[in-house]
Amino acid sequence: MQAAIPINIVVGSHVWVEHPKLAWVDGEVSKISSSQVHVKITNEESVAADISKVYPKDTEAPAGGVDDMTRLLYLHEPGVLGNIKTRYEHNQIYTYAGNILIAVNPFQWSPYLYGTHMMEQYKDADLGELSPHVFAIADVAYRAMKKEGKSNSILVSGESGAGKTETIMMLMRYLAYLGPRSGTEGRTVEQQVLESNPVLEAFGNAKTVRNNNSSRFGKFVEIQFDKEGHISGAAIRTYLLERSRVCQINTSERNYHCFYFLCAAPEEDKERYKLGAGPKSFHYLNQSNCIEVDGINDSQEYLATRRAMDIVGISEQEQEAIFRVVAAVLHIGNINFDKGREIDSSVIKEDDKSRSHLKNASELLMCDCDKLEKALITRIMVTREGVITKTLVPESAIVSRDGLAKTIYSLLFDWIVNKINVSIGQDANSTQSIGVLDICGFENFEVNSFEQLCINYANEKLQEYFNQHIFKMEQQEYTEEEIDWSYIDFVDNQDVLDLIEKKPGGVIALLDEACMFPRSTHETFAQKLYTTFQKNKPFLKPKLSRTAFTIVHRFAGNVTYQTDHFLDKNNEYVVAEHQDLLRASACQLVKSLIGLLPEVTSKSSKFSSVGDKFKQQLQELMKTLSSMEPHYIRCVKPNYRFRSSIFDNQDVLQQLRCAGILEAIRISCAQYPTRKTFFEFRHRFGVLAPELLEGNNDDKIVCQKILDKLGLTNYQPTPPWKIGKTKVFLRAGQMADLDARRTEKRGRAARTFQRQIQAQIARKQFLLLKKSAIHIQSLCRGMLVRKRYEMMRREASAIKIQKTLRMYFARKLYLQQKMSAVTLQAGLHAMSARKEFRFRRETKAATLIQAKWRDHREYLCYKALQDATLAYQCAWRQRLARRALSQLKMAATETGSPKAAKHQLEKRVEVLTMRLRLEKYIRADYKEAKEEVMKLRKQLLEMQIQVQNAKAAIRKEREATKKAIAEAPPIVKETPIPGEDTTKVDPLTAEVEQLKALLQAEREACEAARKAQEESLKRNEELVKKVEVVEKEMERLQDTVQRLEEKNLNLEEECKVLWQQAIAMSDTAKKMAMLPNRNLFQAMTQKLADRKEIEPEEKPKISLNEEQQENQELLIKSISQDLGFSRGRPIAACLMYECLLHWRSFEVERTSIFYRIIQTIGTCIETSQDNNDTLAYWFSNSSTLLLLLQKTLKSSGAVHSTAHRRRTPSSALFSKLPSVRGTPQNISRALLGGRQVEAKYPALLFKQQLTAYLEKIYGMIRDNLKEEISPLLGLCIQVPRTSRASLTKGARSHANPQAHQNLMAHWQSIVKSLTTYLNIMKSNFVPPLLVRKVFVQVFSFINVQLFNSFLLRRECCSFSNGEYVKAGLAELEQWCFDTDEFAGSAWNELKHSRQAVRFLVIHQKPKKTLEEITKNLCPELSIQQVYRISTMYWDDKYGTHSVSSEVIRSMRVKMSEEANCQTENSFLLDDVSSIPFTVDDISKSITEVETSDLDLPPLIRENSAFAFLHRRNEFSIV
Repeated sequence: MQAAIPINIVVGSHVWVEHPKLAWVDGEVSKISSSQVHVKITNEESVAADISKVYPKDTEAPAGGVDDMTRLLYLHEPGVLGNIKTRYEHNQIYTYAGNILIAVNPFQWSPYLYGTHMMEQYKDADLGELSPHVFAIADVAYRAMKKEGKSNSILVSGESGAGKTETIMMLMRYLAYLGPRSGTEGRTVEQQVLESNPVLEAFGNAKTVRNNNSSRFGKFVEIQFDKEGHISGAAIRTYLLERSRVCQINTSERNYHCFYFLCAAPEEDKERYKLGAGPKSFHYLNQSNCIEVDGINDSQEYLATRRAMDIVGISEQEQEAIFRVVAAVLHIGNINFDKGREIDSSVIKEDDKSRSHLKNASELLMCDCDKLEKALITRIMVTREGVITKTLVPESAIVSRDGLAKTIYSLLFDWIVNKINVSIGQDANSTQSIGVLDICGFENFEVNSFEQLCINYANEKLQEYFNQHIFKMEQQEYTEEEIDWSYIDFVDNQDVLDLIEKKPGGVIALLDEACMFPRSTHETFAQKLYTTFQKNKPFLKPKLSRTAFTIVHRFAGNVTYQTDHFLDKNNEYVVAEHQDLLRASACQLVKSLIGLLPEVTSKSSKFSSVGDKFKQQLQELMKTLSSMEPHYIRCVKPNYRFRSSIFDNQDVLQQLRCAGILEAIRISCAQYPTRKTFFEFRHRFGVLAPELLEGNNDDKIVCQKILDKLGLTNYQPTPPWKIGKTKVFLRAGQMADLDARRTEKRGRAARTFQRQIQAQIARKQFLLLKKSAIHIQSLCRGMLVRKRYEMMRREASAIKIQKTLRMYFARKLYLQQKMSAVTLQAGLHAMSARKEFRFRRETKAATLIQAKWRDHREYLCYKALQDATLAYQCAWRQRLARRALSQLKMAATETGSPKAAKHQLEKRVEVLTMRLRLEKYIRADYKEAKEEVMKLRKQLLEMQIQVQNAKAAIRKEREATKKAIAEAPPIVKETPIPGEDTTKVDPLTAEVEQLKALLQAEREACEAARKAQEESLKRNEELVKKVEVVEKEMERLQDTVQRLEEKNLNLEEECKVLWQQAIAMSDTAKKMAMLPNRNLFQAMTQKLADRKEIEPEEKPKISLNEEQQENQELLIKSISQDLGFSRGRPIAACLMYECLLHWRSFEVERTSIFYRIIQTIGTCIETSQDNNDTLAYWFSNSSTLLLLLQKTLKSSGAVHSTAHRRRTPSSALFSKLPSVRGTPQNISRALLGGRQVEAKYPALLFKQQLTAYLEKIYGMIRDNLKEEISPLLGLCIQVPRTSRASLTKGARSHANPQAHQNLMAHWQSIVKSLTTYLNIMKSNFVPPLLVRKVFVQVFSFINVQLFNSFLLRRECCSFSNGEYVKAGLAELEQWCFDTDEFAGSAWNELKHSRQAVRFLVIHQKPKKTLEEITKNLCPELSIQQVYRISTMYWDDKYGTHSVSSEVIRSMRVKMSEEANCQTENSFLLDDVSSIPFTVDDISKSITEVETSDLDLPPLIRENSAFAFLHRRNEFSIV
């Protein structure tokens, strides 16, 4: 490890110091006395330590730690431990140590870390480009395999419970994602490989003291790939299954999972396997009080294991046999023995339980019960005298019983592994593969047995391979950087390996030798070890034990092994009785287990040991790994309590030592442990030589000048530093020396700054005191004046108060009297008003009750009549419907029913036609009656005028008479009247009488006219009623006609479809079509044609003549060229539409013009995929033509037409035709273009194909734009280093316009690309809706790329990078503002990136609360996203920190709550590539397309066949 340098440790330095409980703690040096250093640690304690055991701490390290520990400023043990702890506290469980991945088990599920989105991000990403992840290691191995053609391996190691199993599952999931096999059916290799894990875990995993799902075997999975990188096969190899666990388990542990799964199976399965008593009734399971485990549902796991066995290819019969064997092992364990009648003999215990379990075991193994009993209690010995049968004592019988159970279970496990390998299959032609090794790390328990020795032996072997690989990688880096290096010494564990594996004389060899002697015991074996290795350094003999020995492992420390069961566990020999028993079984699986035994065991009695077999397997594994390129994942357990958010320094440090991480760091520290890139070194230590930074942009030259100026020599071998190609290499202690100088210089600058500030503060205080004294004096003078003024004001106020108080009492008395009078009056008025109101309310209530009662009585009568009417109508309609149904059934059973139905429909149409004519006559009568009523009204009006004139004349005469009488002289006396006067009065009297008679006549005439008017009104009302009845009848007839037409159209469509299918058949079908059977269709077609002759329009012919073929050829030739645009309209689209409409191609059953148009468009697109002008041209034409078709075509089905007709009101039958005004063009449009064309199948298919091509062109333009800006986005995501240097260096200087322009060059290139595409689409008159959709999705793509980079790349989450991206987003915002019509809502798509940038550049982040962040700063971001950015943020400009630890803790709580509710919650964004518009959207966005007055191409303009295009009666479609 790196040695501490005394000269760098000064008072005030931040250092790491050893702690008895916390391993290492950080603190500040408070005192230095000779070689002792007093450190004040963070919890206010003080620790004294030797100065050589104190290590400097990097105070400027990122708050969230560094991704790669090789980038640590001080590479030593406490620095490594502190970095891992810091990242773990920030929920970053993965950390690199060079090419090694350290994975800390979080003891909680984080679904957002392992989704498909995360796999997509790490695919093809360089190691270190994104945050550390297990997917990155798998991706590097996969790409190295494809690139170099060499197999790779991934070695996953760690203690039990460190997360190796989950890590390997994630590795295989990612490899299956990278290399899926295409075109396979059923179970794929990757599915079988993934599902093999649950099967092997069920039979090879168990609960231990340190892990609830500990793998009790080693596993090496070799995944094979073909040349294309697809998974083509796989092989699984297992090592050292812990056989002894079958028969013996410790307290608080469990046996293998499969036993408990089977005991929790459904009731029918438990009855079949005779396991109804439960796991507590079996000896192999009840040795421990732990039966159930939290987090494992045994019944559900049983079903899951069954499903996994189905997937990996184990048949149902084989599954039954497997679980029969597992159940048999449990029953064998319950067989007990007693002493026999003879000496040294034994028998099955005479109780119901033992005999029952013996019988059950024999039935499950499908063997003879007596043979099973004999195999357990007897042994056959072959001697010179012959064969001797020996009976075992009860203790030996128990050993025999347990040996049989262990043999059966271990052979069953091997059989399952072989079955999985056979089912998956291996690719014999594969030359490249990726191997994943899962093996437990060093184990050191309270009681260590033979299994721990084998595991630690394997880890010593792998550690040797690991050290050699690290040494090789270290030398490779020096070579790449062109650095001279000398031999690096590292710890060699060859002495430990020789102690264990050396032959002869090793522990394993001595164990095999002891096993071959029948009288050997564990005590004799231990004594043999003591005498053999007495002088061996790694071997120690415990003082208080006679059967234990200790091996000093280089990485795991001292491990003491107990030899009590070494001999039994090492012996793999299967006695002949057990072999014969299994061989005689009727179960094919049990019989096949014998074939898995080694040949020497099955053929002879030669000794075979587990240790020797394991050593051979390990040698083969090392040989396989040596041929592969290794990658390492070290799994670490943060604590032994299996609880999240707890980090135990001592436990983690021990695991790091055992995993060789610290040894790898020691190797790195041997030469030049500190390595910094030129930019980082310049940025950190440029303050020591600021004059060298001015005008020099070459980082390498600047770094070399800084080192030369500082003159790093003294106390270190020469040279103390080296300059590589990309990095500065420093020896141990040099970085601390540089940091000490940097701290000293910064301290001097800080003191100067403090001195100036303190002087300024003192002057401010003096001026403040002076100003305060003056202010106090003025306040005192003012106070005296205010006191005199207060006295004067009080006197005046007293007089005013007295006056006001007297006035108040007088006014109060007056108001009380007035209020009393008003209250009394109001009470009287209210009483009289209430009486009046009560009388009116009673009267109104009585009236309302009477009205309600009359209304209710009449309503009851009406409802009774209505119900009776409805009942009668329903009965009558039911009768009619039954009659019609019987008629239809009779018609359907008759021969030639379609023809008869058609004939009947024609008759009904004729009848309806006659009814329509009758309705026309009724309408004419109605018009005549209406005209007659109008005439009568006119006559009545004239007569009324005459009567009024007569009345006016009479009134005038009366007034004249009265005036004459009034003007006559008064009679004074009675005198005789002369005759002349009498003669004057008589004519007047006669005239008056005549006028009276005339008035009477006029009155009689008026009365007669009134009566005639009333009669005419009555007749008019009767006519109106008749008309209403006729209208209702016509509506009913119209509905009937519509239904008949629908039925007729359906029959026509069915006949035509059948005929088209017959035409499209093969030659045999065509010959059949020529047979007489087609006469029926011909007759029907002829009948339809005869009926349609009465229609106003004539249908086009099906076949095309030669002239039309030539016209089509000319049209296709014309549109294949770029016809351009005419007043913003695409000529090609309008030309195609006009020609198709004129040729009536939309209404024919068969035509090739649509196919040829689609083929022409497709050819132009395919040949111009990279030509955006051509794509935009056809984008505009396709959208315009599709819009015209959408406005013109309608489906020929009956449903659409019926719905359209039913929306027409009945009064429209009597309405007049609308008057058409304007030019002949509008008249033609009203008469011809106003209706929609009933499109046939080819036209509808053409519309669908055109829609598909429109969407395809849209996607091509969008994807071309994405591809163009994608590399620019990669440059815009992170600020360039030169620009960052200028940003950090010139934070206070004024911005340089030229530098800013260079900084924004990439963003401006993106804006330029957007503008180019916009101009292309505008020049081709692409509808604005489609343009907006393109840019909305492109901006969404930009948002996804930027935001995901913030979440995955820590270097992007810096303050300067936030400013850089913010400036770039401002460029995009300005572009959106300038092109608002076409940009639409594109700016809103960048909301995630904008809020992330806002968070990065905001100041005083520690003062922000979680509510302010989630509601104000980042409302659109999820809590996982905010947490990710908060933990990855680092300030490279001002050195500020991220949010507070309280906010981080609150985020973790919310994340854990959301994780419990959601199974898949990725924090990454998705790039949506769907089509965001429909044809209806285009139709609504464009109001009108005028297809007249086109600038036709010469080929069309000069051809007479297209003369219809020159006429002025073309119409536009709205």
